Amino acid sequence: MSAPEPILIASDHAAFDLKKKLIETLSDYRFEDLGTSSTQSVDYPDFAEKVATKISRGEAKRGILICGSGIGMCITANKFSNVRAAMVESVESAMLSRQHNDANILCMGSRLLPDHLALEIAKAWLSTSFSNEQRHTGRIEKIKQIEKINGAK
Repeated sequence: MSAPEPILIASDHAAFDLKKKLIETLSDYRFEDLGTSSTQSVDYPDFAEKVATKISRGEAKRGILICGSGIGMCITANKFSNVRAAMVESVESAMLSRQHNDANILCMGSRLLPDHLALEIAKAWLSTSFSNEQRHTGRIEKIKQIEKINGAK
C-alpha cells in the first residue's frame, strides 16, 4: 500500500504557530511543510509561490496556506494556472469550496480565526470531496478557459 498523497502546507511568520498546530493535530494526514520555519518576519508571497507552483505543475493535489489574514496568500496562489485557492472562514465555506469549486488550496487567516475553528475548517476541507456534478464541472472548465485567455502562469 502506498503512502497517502502529501498535503502541501506553508505559512508566513504570523501563522507559523497555527501551521505547527495543524500538522501536529491532523496526524491522519501526511503534510509536506514548505516553510516558514520560525516566527521571524518573512514575505508571504514567497511561500504561496512554493505551494502554488507545485499544485500548478501537478506535483501535488492539495495545499494549505496560512498568513495573518489569508488574503495575501490567496491572491498570490490564484495567479497560477490550475490553482483554485479559496479564502475560507467557516466550516460551511470550506466544504462548499471543495464540493462546488474543487478548491485545491485552502487559505486561512491566523489573525482572523481562533485555532479551534481553523482546525475544524481544515478537517472539513481535507475530508470533503468534489461533487463531480455536471453543473460544477462545467463551471470549472469555464475557469480554465478564462485562465488560458488571460495567460495565468
